[in-house]
This record gives sequence, C-alpha cells and structure tokens, in this order.
Amino acid sequence: MPLVPAKELNGVLLVDKPADHTSHDVVARLRGILHTRRIGHAGTLDPMATGLLVMLVGKATSLSQYLMSADKTYVGSIELGKTTNTQDAEGEVMETRPVPPLTEAEVRTALDSFLGDQYQLPPMFSAVKIKGVPLYKSARKGEEIAREPRFIRVMEFTLTSWEPPVLGIVLRSTKGTYVRTLAHDLGTKLGCGAHLKTLRRTRSGNFDVAQALTLEQLQAMPLPEVEKFLIPAHIALPPLTAVASVTATSPTNPQS
Repeated sequence: MPLVPAKELNGVLLVDKPADHTSHDVVARLRGILHTRRIGHAGTLDPMATGLLVMLVGKATSLSQYLMSADKTYVGSIELGKTTNTQDAEGEVMETRPVPPLTEAEVRTALDSFLGDQYQLPPMFSAVKIKGVPLYKSARKGEEIAREPRFIRVMEFTLTSWEPPVLGIVLRSTKGTYVRTLAHDLGTKLGCGAHLKTLRRTRSGNFDVAQALTLEQLQAMPLPEVEKFLIPAHIALPPLTAVASVTATSPTNPQS
C-alpha cells in the first residue's frame, strides 16, 4: 500500500514540465510522488512544450479559477515553409512551400501585426469540446467541426533570432491563446505556411520557471522537503484576488 503523509499537503507547486509529457501525465506522476489524489493545474501545456506548470495540491485546487486567468509568457521557435495538421512539429506535414527572401524587418512587422485584442479560432487538434466531444477526436477521423472564435490579447510577439527558415520568438498573451495557431497564422500572412517548432512557457502570472522543480528533483526528495516548496494560497494569489476570494467566502461578510 502507498505511504500516507502524516498531514495533508496543501499549496501551489511549480513544476518544469518535460517534453513528451501531457499535463495529465504530470498530475499522475505527482500523485505518486506526493501520495495524494487532490492535484490539479492552472493551465495546460501541449505534450511537445516544456516549462512552467502551476500545480495545485490539496485545498489549493480551489484556486484554479483565479490562477488560470493569469497572463502567460513563452519562448519558442517557428519554422516557415511547412504546415502541419496539428500546427506544430508533432503533426503530419500537409504542405511545403518555398520561403521568400524575408528581411528581419519584414518578419518583425508581420509579428507586430498580431499585437492587441483579437479573436482566435481554436485548432481542430485541441481539447476544446463541441457537444461534449473533444475536437481532437473529430480531427483524428478527418472531420472539420464548426467552432466559435475565442477572444485573446497578445501583448508581446518579439523576434529574438532569424535564421531562415526558423525564427525565434518571445510571446506574452492572455490565457487560452494557442501559440501554434499564431505560428500557423503567421505562415499564412507571409504566404509560405509555418508551424510551431519548439515552445517553452517561462512565466504564468507572477510565477517564473526559474522557481520550478523538475519531476526528477521532486522524485528524489522526501515529502517534508517537498513541502518546503509548496506556496501557500495567500502568497500564490495576486493581492486583490486574495482579498476578493477571502471576502466572498467569509460568513460574516455584510451584504451591501
């Protein structure tokens, strides 16, 4: 039988997700490491992506609605000239086109065009559910399902390197932004197609991946040591959110 910790673990745990793990895989491994089933996360990452996952342990699972809404920052790379059915490097190449002789200035201008408020169409290979069925299940059958665009805001879309046909980027955006769809749409704008080659989440709200632990590090720690890295709710929540959360749930809160 699995060992049971002397007391319930509660708090936010920052994990550096490895490639080829789904967010659910990380939850499953943490359940084994922490010997508890009460674990969730505040924002998924695709299997190919690495970086910051904000994990919620024990009573901290109730913080999901507050921490999910945080802005996210990513670093990554986009390969021009190839489109895939998943819009990233894991998918099947659907079309190959020559990449025009773009200057760095032209690439920056194209990235700048995505800044601001906009509506984004979720990709078919995604967990978005239509009539209770995840889109990716329909996509695997070759079906195209009508879906509603979603509001997003892109605050930063910066070029960090340009070695044709691959460009490096930094992206800061609101929750629910599909970075691979931005990569796909950039390729459409440039007339040559594109897909997301690599992606790493570096920030989520006030949390930075530099604060995160790998699964291997956590696996090697005794539970009392892991507990030292759990961030209490009152510290994890942004100040105004924390006040609003406590006030809203307080039984003595007077009604105006």
